[in-house]
Amino acid sequence: MAVAAALVLPAAGLVAVAAPAQAAGTATATYTKGSDWGTGFEGKWTVSNTGTVPLTSWTVEWDYPAGTSVGSFWDADVTSSGTHWTAKNKSWNGTLNPGASISFGFNGTGSGAPSGCRLNGGSCDGSTGPTDPADAPPSAPGTPTASNVGDTSLTLSWAAASDDKGVKNYDVYRGGTKVATVTGTSYADSGLTKATSYSYTVIARDTADQTGPASGALNVATTGGVVVDPGGSTVKLGYFTDWGTYGRNYQVKNLVTSGTAAKITHINYAFGNVTNGQCAIGDSYADYDRAYTAADSVDGVADTWDTGALRGSFNQLRKLKKQYPNIKVLWSFGGWTWSGGFGQAAANPAAFADSCYKLVEDPRWADVFDGIDIDWEYPNACGLSCDTSGAASYRNLMQALRNRFGTGNLITAAISADGSNGGKLDQADYAGAAQYVDFYNVMTYDFFGAWDAKGPTAPHSPLTSYPGIPIAGFNSEAAITKLKGKGIPGSKLNLGVGFYGRGWTGVTQDAPGGSATGPAAGTYEQGIEDYKVLKNSCPATGTVAGTAYAHCGSNWWSYDTPATIAGKMAWVKQQGLRGAFYWEFSGDTANGELAGAVDAGLR
Repeated sequence: MAVAAALVLPAAGLVAVAAPAQAAGTATATYTKGSDWGTGFEGKWTVSNTGTVPLTSWTVEWDYPAGTSVGSFWDADVTSSGTHWTAKNKSWNGTLNPGASISFGFNGTGSGAPSGCRLNGGSCDGSTGPTDPADAPPSAPGTPTASNVGDTSLTLSWAAASDDKGVKNYDVYRGGTKVATVTGTSYADSGLTKATSYSYTVIARDTADQTGPASGALNVATTGGVVVDPGGSTVKLGYFTDWGTYGRNYQVKNLVTSGTAAKITHINYAFGNVTNGQCAIGDSYADYDRAYTAADSVDGVADTWDTGALRGSFNQLRKLKKQYPNIKVLWSFGGWTWSGGFGQAAANPAAFADSCYKLVEDPRWADVFDGIDIDWEYPNACGLSCDTSGAASYRNLMQALRNRFGTGNLITAAISADGSNGGKLDQADYAGAAQYVDFYNVMTYDFFGAWDAKGPTAPHSPLTSYPGIPIAGFNSEAAITKLKGKGIPGSKLNLGVGFYGRGWTGVTQDAPGGSATGPAAGTYEQGIEDYKVLKNSCPATGTVAGTAYAHCGSNWWSYDTPATIAGKMAWVKQQGLRGAFYWEFSGDTANGELAGAVDAGLR
């Protein structure tokens, strides 16, 4: 079954580096150690193209002392021979343009540091042989951030580079072209085109006139152009799943009996399929063919078998909208399982948009839907499968949808919350696409879970970072900050809340960071359970980073409660966000206490 709340697997890739013949003097590899939770750590290598021509592949080699090793890894293929480790680029990240960088990471055990680094057979500092550490070039500056973003101008800022001789100045590159050299750590760029996406990197130069590796890339869009709905009313949105009407027995009527219908503004109906480059029906029986009895129907009237009569959840949503005319319903396409079709759709955005419009606006149910929601997991990055359609494909797709659906329909999207440097939010032009959407639903959940079977235990929906967080940038605040830094206003961003928990078993430690033996048992899937179950079976015993956790027996769970949701909603208002959304209705209690907490917190 399609799952909207995709596993946000650790990812830090941008694009990649050098062929063996291109190694010496054209690329560098640097190592950083991120989180350290006692029993393990997160390591990251960053490879940068410091040459003048594109590099086509990369191989990083290093040695660890005995007792230190690599476990899980991402964005590279890692192998070992004794204490010698080798990482090679993936098929989808093997090209690196001048000035660009790629990062790959891993979870390791032990306390040793890497030594003997080789990049494509050459030295990792980019030289052809041994170098004097005193002659080393400057380090990479911090990834730029943007402020004062307007129609034709913006201001860049970055963290200073370091150098043994001192940094003399910085070269600022826009789209691979040097546009300025400055002595400070900021630059005001002007003369830009409105509603256009730009990419910036910065390179430091020391007093010996040596240049270091490029910073990470910032993608940011200027304002202007088509702005469909820059503000508007507060959003309180929930997902309704077609498969939830089966084993979960959660029907549209439950939105009424729980009191939730009076506390929401939008419903995303999940999911429509994306296949052969087109929008398609997900489950025809659940969507429009199942006959509801009077007892299960929103208005107490049974469905009929008259020719042409609309049945299923679509008809129940039609009845719900008659009782609650303020609710907007969007048909959501894609999700974890059905995102593989977006790459083909991106090859012909206009044809894709036309197919979606004809399906959503089918005369049988056109009055049910107020627009379309796109849940692409993930453009130009990896989810269940890897997409290689390019950074511009997402913007092009959303533009085509807006052109076809016009301004009379809502166009929204669920997007990654990977706030790490070089992560998923840096792979596609979300800033450029923002002008065509009414709002983004930022999936600020599933940061951590029992797909890492041995832990460390960590809250799957942290609002902020905290000491010992397994991966830097995997929290709500980092994601929202990154999106705002790209020029996307808070009024187009909704914070995500999970109406479920994620958990491990074999845990002895109360606080986060403990080891485990595997996923905890769940009603429908290992490692995941509804809030309505957990509130009684494993009540919260503590909070961390704005969310709750519970240790009961050998199980450890993290989930949100009415109290933590209240705190998150206060943060939403403080940040000037549009509102909040949640996955998904059936995880709530029979009286809708979590939906009520979202509603109360956003009043």
